[in-house]
Amino acid sequence: MKLSAFYSKLSEVMITSCNDLDSCASFEHKLALNSAPSLLGVKSASLMSLDKNELDVYTNVRSFNQKAAQKGLRIKILCECGQRCLLMLYCKPLLQRLLCEPNRRKLLENFGYDPRLSTEQCLDKLSQRCSLQSDFPHEIGIFLDYPVEDVQGFIAHKGCGFKLCGYWKVYGDEQKAKCTFRKYDKCRKYLCNKLGEGLDLYQILRIS
Repeated sequence: MKLSAFYSKLSEVMITSCNDLDSCASFEHKLALNSAPSLLGVKSASLMSLDKNELDVYTNVRSFNQKAAQKGLRIKILCECGQRCLLMLYCKPLLQRLLCEPNRRKLLENFGYDPRLSTEQCLDKLSQRCSLQSDFPHEIGIFLDYPVEDVQGFIAHKGCGFKLCGYWKVYGDEQKAKCTFRKYDKCRKYLCNKLGEGLDLYQILRIS
């Protein structure tokens, strides 16, 4: 998938989600909509695309990283395309464990990732590949907690012939994926409901 098309697709998802809620103006709402499972420690990492004209992305990212470090949460700006930034919010302990799995490491090696790279160095390489390639680097699914067989299936079938399309395209265990999708939906609903009750994201996550 071309990066420009991917940015557009993420934007469509965000707009659709925003229309389902009363407000999606704040950075915290966007985090809840796009990264709830990662914020709640259920998923290693999540992506979101933000418009630099709509929000002060850099200030918000810097503030979040300072506050959320105690929870092992961090946002990395993977790349920028025009007025949009592609961000990855990740839970560092979860991502570290995920990238130590032999089958994931092996797949990353196939894309030129040295097995000795640390988690941060892997993210730096991913960021570099996002910035330099015209095509979207599909190994990003490894970071996003997608099943390896689904990442491999997407690459082999070029995004076609999938069994199910939700948070990712499923080529392997469809029932397990459906269960995971429902879990992620519950995370989003929980955070958005709490924000709707007047709490801020840091209160919900018990970040002082």
